[in-house]
Amino acid sequence: MGTGMSTGMASRIGAALGLLFVCGVPWAAGIYTCTDATGKRLTSDRPIVDCIDRDQRVLNADGSVRHTISRTLTAEERAEKEARDREAASQNLTRQDAVRRDRNLMIRFPSPAAHQKAREAALNDLRTAMKTSDERLARLATERKPLMDETEFYVGKPLPAKLKRQLDANDASTDAQRTLIQDQRSELERINALYDAELERLKLLWGGAQPGTVGAPVPSTAASAPPTRKAAAK
Repeated sequence: MGTGMSTGMASRIGAALGLLFVCGVPWAAGIYTCTDATGKRLTSDRPIVDCIDRDQRVLNADGSVRHTISRTLTAEERAEKEARDREAASQNLTRQDAVRRDRNLMIRFPSPAAHQKAREAALNDLRTAMKTSDERLARLATERKPLMDETEFYVGKPLPAKLKRQLDANDASTDAQRTLIQDQRSELERINALYDAELERLKLLWGGAQPGTVGAPVPSTAASAPPTRKAAAK
């Protein structure tokens, strides 16, 4: 090899020589043919180096095509192809995951009644906790009334330390309970929103849509709802 040959050309010629055993067929077993960059048709009993940048057909003795050897890609082309292959593989995995999720969804919920039953089960504990919180808030209001009545005896005077502590404790418990109730209401809305979105997807699947074809997957309701903070002890 001449010293004037570029590294890139040497690499590509080396790759061309590697074509000798493409598909496990010895180069002498076929007739290689291609059209070079000038439009000239070339034929050889081995891979043609002048056609390294284009496809080559391998013919049988009767002239029929045995197979085609794809052109050798440049480094940049190989990188682009690898990137496309990775993207295609990623999209394929995403499609497979969507199909799996939809099939599992239909197994879990074969009917609207089954889905509604699951929704009610997910909300029951939360509704019980909300009822307990409302009752606790009502008790705190009841406990506060006599304390406020007592403060009327100290208009314009400092409140006794004990009475002030009782009022402060009641205020703190009331604020905490109100925050808890707001959190519980937000959680109720969140759970219902999840089941609503899931139901819309299921309606399409129940109607005959193929799994994996009804848009992006929605968050699953399979996992139990996050535990709600329990109401403060009495």
